[in-house]
Amino acid sequence: MIDSGPGPTPETKAEWRTRLRRGRAAMSDGARAAAAASLVRAVSGLDLGVVAAYVPVGSEPGSIELLDALGPQVLLPVTPPEPGPLNWAWSGSLAPGPFGLLEPAGPRLGTNALASVDTVLLPALGVSRAGVRLGRGAGYYDRSLVPGPRLIAVVYDHELVDFLPSETTDVPVGAALTPSGLVEF
Repeated sequence: MIDSGPGPTPETKAEWRTRLRRGRAAMSDGARAAAAASLVRAVSGLDLGVVAAYVPVGSEPGSIELLDALGPQVLLPVTPPEPGPLNWAWSGSLAPGPFGLLEPAGPRLGTNALASVDTVLLPALGVSRAGVRLGRGAGYYDRSLVPGPRLIAVVYDHELVDFLPSETTDVPVGAALTPSGLVEF
């Protein structure tokens, strides 16, 4: 759980993003590496079926080893040139994409490819115990999610909080995957 620390608890999404980004920035490389290894152990005992995930960038939780632990083929996002639904491709070789992201180099499957998976592991800056996921703010994932797959936000332990503000366009998640394990809502 995030420590509110001195001062008021954030109220707006922008304030929460600032607070959560500061928390990530304060983590050491060793703490991030330990968290990534713990996430690999956390998914090893889970039955997630066919998975869509993401290639972590910067201080995002996760690792290439986590993708490997999810199976031989993982559906990965391909960012469109303009904000909108994500395209998807199966994992394999990765190539540089926009915004400093690594993306799958394989054939594009279209924006409806998530309908073919059982579980989607979503990047998040934070997630509330009510299932509110706070992303970076561009809405790529909220525009991409389809009914059916189990939605799990991937966050560090301290990014699982009691409350986050939400909007009607925010798609709720059913669980959080943290280095300590899976937390169902």
